[in-house]
Amino acid sequence: MRRFLRDLHMLCTTAEKPGSCYLSPLESAEELANALGEASTRADAEHIAYFLTLFHAGKLRGNFCFDELHAFLASAPSPVTAGSFRREPAFIALQSFAAFGSRTLTIAYATELLKQAWSAPNRTRNTVDVCLNGLMFAPPFDGQGELLRTHAEEAVQAHPDNHTFHYRLAAGLHLCGGHDEALDSIDTALALLAASPTASLNVLQNQYLTKRDAIQEGRLRARRHEEQQRRWDQQAEANAQLERSLHTSSVRAVEVVAVFTAAIAFAVGSLQITLTGKLSLTDRLWLLAAQGAGLAIFALLIVGGTWLITRSHHQVDRGSE
Repeated sequence: MRRFLRDLHMLCTTAEKPGSCYLSPLESAEELANALGEASTRADAEHIAYFLTLFHAGKLRGNFCFDELHAFLASAPSPVTAGSFRREPAFIALQSFAAFGSRTLTIAYATELLKQAWSAPNRTRNTVDVCLNGLMFAPPFDGQGELLRTHAEEAVQAHPDNHTFHYRLAAGLHLCGGHDEALDSIDTALALLAASPTASLNVLQNQYLTKRDAIQEGRLRARRHEEQQRRWDQQAEANAQLERSLHTSSVRAVEVVAVFTAAIAFAVGSLQITLTGKLSLTDRLWLLAAQGAGLAIFALLIVGGTWLITRSHHQVDRGSE
């Protein structure tokens, strides 16, 4: 039991470090059964069983053995013996962690466990860390970034001096595309880490710097995408303007041809009326006026018909603008 206590203390220390892995070999089922048997005769057997459960589950969590952790919490002797302690936020948080990382359990199930652990009134800082850890290391799913960002923001508000929670928040903001805010959060995490008395400063610092590089790269890609999108929008607008210009030019060409045709016809007809025939000057003037009026009506009909035909196109262009 003393070895279990010593290892649990080490486990609780390393479990606070994101991405840390507990490299000590896992206890066998026989070892756990022997430890549980020693405690079964005591009055606080459930409490000791719960302690053993957290001990072994913490090792499985540190090694990211998601499915093994889920199976252990569901049916192993020590969790079963823990009884009412199975309703503790830390136990539910470990179940949520296992569910988020598992490839066989649904995200809906994991999210429901997360809600139960997160809303518990006796939720501890370590419970919060386990919940955020599960969200961060889950396979990609819709809404993951928003879920991580929302919960990490609440954790940072409750524990503003915790560098781990600022790191989780940076990860959530990065998933949501908030690269500038993510950069601020990871810089805060690095500053808090430098001031914290941790034994694995270099390990965590390298991990945080790696995340910072990823955020910087995402920020650069986002800016390039925005610039490319702006150029595409400008090109699309230029193409639309060119299309409208060509359409307007073709319509104007039809109108000019109609007016020019009417003018040619009027000139030829008036010349024939003037040079031939025996009509009086007054009759010839009336005839020229009638011919001019008819050709003018013809030109107006052409221009008006063209406008009616193209009116729907003009309305579509104005609507798109």
